[in-house]
Amino acid sequence: MKDASVSICPVPEEQRPVNEYQELTESWFFSWGTLDWPQYLTKLAWVWAWSCSISGPLAAASFAPAKYPAQFALCGAAGAGFILGLALLRLYLGWFYVRSRLWNPTVVYEESGWYDCQSWPKTPEVLLQDQLIVNYQLEPILKRLRQTFYGLISLLVAGGLIWNCL
Repeated sequence: MKDASVSICPVPEEQRPVNEYQELTESWFFSWGTLDWPQYLTKLAWVWAWSCSISGPLAAASFAPAKYPAQFALCGAAGAGFILGLALLRLYLGWFYVRSRLWNPTVVYEESGWYDCQSWPKTPEVLLQDQLIVNYQLEPILKRLRQTFYGLISLLVAGGLIWNCL
């Protein structure tokens, strides 16, 4: 039997924050944040490797690989890192949006279009459930994405320092 507070919720099913969260966990791209560390890093390594196929020729146009191999490698890796950073940013923003929808005590929704915005104050039970999801499910995902950003930035800074030594 469904909880009475959920059944009186006027928010359409697809706009309920808990359903948006579930949708992200089941999506192809956003589910990467829920994977174990080795699987997660493997996905990111694939993005970086495919990004090298874009940034490599651009780096080769600037630095001939035979004449400047270190500059070519650093420039290609930095370009691939930039594309990886964009993918990570998209992951972070998607999860952060759902986090803010779950954490907020009111749900803003649209009944039939963008012009009829409504809001529904969450019941204490729904708010508690949503905040538990944020604390125990979303915060670890967002923490992992922040750590990945810090690692990527560290690698880019290290590449810049190596570049200055060349």
